[in-house]
Amino acid sequence: MAFVILDPCGPEKSAECVSVCPVDCIEEGPDQFYIDPDVCIDCGACKAVCPVEAIEEEYDLTPDQEVFLDRAEEFFANR
Repeated sequence: MAFVILDPCGPEKSAECVSVCPVDCIEEGPDQFYIDPDVCIDCGACKAVCPVEAIEEEYDLTPDQEVFLDRAEEFFANR
């Protein structure tokens, strides 16, 4: 399981999540930050500090939000 950053991150991009991640799996993309789902250890530190509540657990995503997991997977696959 992994956490996923949703679209409220886009306009905010505050980056508190990056500094608290113990496995350094969050990187800045052109439009928002992304969590590498293959590296995330599901600790929840990022979710706790996100000022815009843009982070959810992968298995709690609604069907409309699943595109953000797909985008994160694509972001890290194309690196």
